[in-house]
Amino acid sequence: MVDAHRTFVIVGAGLAGAKAAETLRSEGFTGRVILIGDERDHPYERPPLSKGYLAGKEERDSVFVHEPSWYARANVELHLGQPAVQLDREHKRVVLGDGTALHYDKLLLATGAEPRRLDIPGTGLAGVHHLRRLAHAERLRGVLGTLGRDNGHLLIAGAGWIGLEVAAAARGYGAEVTVVEPLPTPLHAVLGPELGGFFRDLHAEHGVRFHFGGRLTEITGTDGMVLAARTDDGEEHPAHAVLAAVGATPRTALAETSGLALVDREHGGGIVVDASLRTSDPDIYAVGDVAAAHHPVLGTRLRVEHWANALNGGPAAARSMLGQEVSYDRIPYFFSDQYDVGLEYSGWAPPGSYDEVVIRGDAGKREFIAFWLSEGRVLAGMNVNVWDVTDPIQAMIRTAAVPDRDALADPAVPLESLVSGQGG
Repeated sequence: MVDAHRTFVIVGAGLAGAKAAETLRSEGFTGRVILIGDERDHPYERPPLSKGYLAGKEERDSVFVHEPSWYARANVELHLGQPAVQLDREHKRVVLGDGTALHYDKLLLATGAEPRRLDIPGTGLAGVHHLRRLAHAERLRGVLGTLGRDNGHLLIAGAGWIGLEVAAAARGYGAEVTVVEPLPTPLHAVLGPELGGFFRDLHAEHGVRFHFGGRLTEITGTDGMVLAARTDDGEEHPAHAVLAAVGATPRTALAETSGLALVDREHGGGIVVDASLRTSDPDIYAVGDVAAAHHPVLGTRLRVEHWANALNGGPAAARSMLGQEVSYDRIPYFFSDQYDVGLEYSGWAPPGSYDEVVIRGDAGKREFIAFWLSEGRVLAGMNVNVWDVTDPIQAMIRTAAVPDRDALADPAVPLESLVSGQGG
């Protein structure tokens, strides 16, 4: 009966927050569970916003984590459309925008991230878009349909995952697409030049134009509408709409003003948490895009902005709040769909961390697995149109396997045989 008198508050009504609330109930917590979100929509998943829903292949209702009636049945109190504006750690309360003060015994910060803004003239024009929220995707979906009908141009600033997925969706509607990227290839900072070239060629074959080595300096228009965009090399690009896809920034304001330990922005930002997802305050936890967690397997501090981290991290944080022993050691994972290419990526291989990329299969036929190695050890793997291989790839990463290189590149050798290190 102790639980019945306790209140657990979750700030952030996204996938991580919703799964944390679900787990508190499934693990038997009988106290109050309060879920706070600054959007009016019920908690939803973000991948469809740049994939199926944006492309017109999925309906709006498909994005929600639970049906709306679930929250009442689970006795989860919702405060939607109401931002948390103050965290008072001394008195253990969260203050909402309307002045409501909510007491907590344990608090979970799942506040996510927000899109970075372009700091150039013209960003206030009506045709400039960001993609982070369901409302953004609804608006952009309509814009892409209009551009496709009218032979209009979409200019995308940034060739990361969001930029490329939106480019693919836009081409599906028939819109003209130009992508401006300051680095030499798409996804250069994530996959390096070896695989960045693969995505350049994939999109070029589908009619996407790239402008590498340049940055937007101005968006021009009239009567609030976009007409063109200029880059720092003096070129002008036609554009009837612009998407700023230049990354995201963790939403750490509550943590910062209340004095929780943070990672500095030069190193990725985020709220410092340990392997149990606990912050520098023993009664406050953080999870998802906003959390910079020590990874017990990879031996470093990571802030991961991907769906699987929210899906798995929310339940882990809930169990930690309940006093269970938690060591959150999931291997980072994400997936993407672009045209006829589906892929999954597992691991962590930032620029400079690897010395070789090994291709297993036929990249020309777009059916292969790429492995990033450091001194023979597998740091990451990406399977492209090859399925049911995530488990052995992650096992190689987890065990720091050093497989035989020729065997790793040979599709005839079962991946499972390479997990221990020297197989093949």
